[in-house]
Amino acid sequence: MQLSFILVEPAVPENTGAAARAIKTMGFDNLRLVNPVDHLSLKAKMLAHGANEILENAQIFNSLEEALQDIDFSVATTAKKRIARSNYIQSSEILHFFDNKVDSIQKAAIVFGREESGLTNKEVRLCNIASSIHLANPYPSVNLAQSVMIYAYELSSLRLKLQTQQTQKVEKQKFRILENKVKTILEGTAVENREALYQLIFEKLGTLGKQDIHLLLSISEAIQKKYT
Repeated sequence: MQLSFILVEPAVPENTGAAARAIKTMGFDNLRLVNPVDHLSLKAKMLAHGANEILENAQIFNSLEEALQDIDFSVATTAKKRIARSNYIQSSEILHFFDNKVDSIQKAAIVFGREESGLTNKEVRLCNIASSIHLANPYPSVNLAQSVMIYAYELSSLRLKLQTQQTQKVEKQKFRILENKVKTILEGTAVENREALYQLIFEKLGTLGKQDIHLLLSISEAIQKKYT
């Protein structure tokens, strides 16, 4: 599983540089930026401190939707619960959460919002599930770079584990295959016109473990064969 860290419209170059440093420190190297401000400036590179190549190789996108185009599973981070999502996982649970999905996902992403306002509800809905950091004192909250460090740290042991595993590419694509099959099954049904229910179905898919993904994939394939 390849893991990307996506920063949506970071406005402070120092935060982008510090985030790059956090990513590299924890053993990752894939940074994606949506409309960043001066991510290659001297201020950003000073805070990157040895992780300049992460900044230089960062992929730049015009929108989060574009940045997620090839991602199989994404997690939206948010400081507080939003109406856009009903299911949340804590940052401390993120390792177990991905460990249970590693055979079904090829490309995953952790998405971070703007320093001042975070992600919009629309952007949260673009992701499969939402996550937050449990704080003993909710104010002042951690800043962007600190949030990146917390998630990168939590997932660093998963990266080491993945280095010792060889999983077939088709296995890692099963979550996206399941999503596409469910979309096909729901096309033209009354469910497709009920936006809240439609979104809830795919949100619930995001909470499934490996065995559940395999089970529902088998069921959806049987349904498609019966009606095609």
